[in-house]
Amino acid sequence: MSIVVTAVFTPSEGAFDQVVEALRPAIAEVHEEPGCLLYAIHEAPNGDIVMIEKWESVESLDEHGAGEAVQRLGASLEGLLQKPVEVTRLTAIPAGTAAQGEL
Repeated sequence: MSIVVTAVFTPSEGAFDQVVEALRPAIAEVHEEPGCLLYAIHEAPNGDIVMIEKWESVESLDEHGAGEAVQRLGASLEGLLQKPVEVTRLTAIPAGTAAQGEL
């Protein structure tokens, strides 16, 4: 069963572009990881950066979380965020059509 994750990054004042640039190489690298189905960032109206992830399994997500790409990303974000990244693991509740009822 796939798993969806959101990670909310709150940039420090004036650091939005720096946070985006820190995320770009990690995104490209993670797209190559086994089990990665989706790994994308979006700008929220309040200026946060929201990453939406989808993984084939909890195991592939756990491997990603323990991997070097995440460690490098954490180091590249040092001093650029107002607060720690808020990570939430989500489990789908399918509804409607199979194609549209879950991410």
